[in-house]
Amino acid sequence: MSAPTTYSAASRFSLRREAAAAAAIAARDVTKLLRDPIRLVGGLVFPALFIGVLGGAFASNFESPGIDLLPFIFAGQLAQGVWQSSALGLVSILEDRENDFSQEIFVAPIGRRTILAGKILGESLVAFPQAFTVMAFGVILGIPLTLAQVFAIIPALILVAIFGAAFGALIVSVLPNQRSANLLFPFIFLPQFFLAGAFNPIRNLPWYLDIVSHIAPLRYAVDLIRGAYYGYPDPAVLADPTWTVVVISVATVVMLSIGTFLFVRSERNR
Repeated sequence: MSAPTTYSAASRFSLRREAAAAAAIAARDVTKLLRDPIRLVGGLVFPALFIGVLGGAFASNFESPGIDLLPFIFAGQLAQGVWQSSALGLVSILEDRENDFSQEIFVAPIGRRTILAGKILGESLVAFPQAFTVMAFGVILGIPLTLAQVFAIIPALILVAIFGAAFGALIVSVLPNQRSANLLFPFIFLPQFFLAGAFNPIRNLPWYLDIVSHIAPLRYAVDLIRGAYYGYPDPAVLADPTWTVVVISVATVVMLSIGTFLFVRSERNR
């Protein structure tokens, strides 16, 4: 009768060890951000300026029936910034590989899935200072933002951050080095900024662009944050947020499963 008890205690210890290891890896990513003033300032200032300059220019020169473009772009930039920051942060896995830091981690008695989970958690946390800066700058610009909207946006941002990190994990799992990632990521992200509607309404896209837009993961991240900001139904929101949450959740699970499998296999083959 003592064997099951011993096994259960060992399992609980192993789970605690893996959770502590993932937390330590996540904390390392947060510490790296705090020790990199250029990245920190750039990540905080650039999105705010983007809203002020691009949002102001669009709001002054373009009109969209039923939509105030400045808040529209604010919500889009909030989603795009968090999603992109989380996805790009996973490139640090390739940097660690090139510096052999990941090999040092593999010496420790923790699973490779734990390493990836820690990276995803860390980069999701790193994205949030940028989000809070964007919200603060939006208030300065006079964009309406109530406490109820903030409480609706924050859970949506958590899901968007994990979604972006899952997408980043899938991409970097098939790339050999950081140079390849730096060349590929702009081609992946830049078209999505416009096809996902981060800065522009996309209800009337040509049919062929509409198909690509529905494939773009960023579309669902942007629409979820707009759903949290505006409520539903609203001319600025493309779909019911409940449906969007389902799509994001399923896509996140699929991308994490494939990305984790490919990551573990590539590291085992090194």
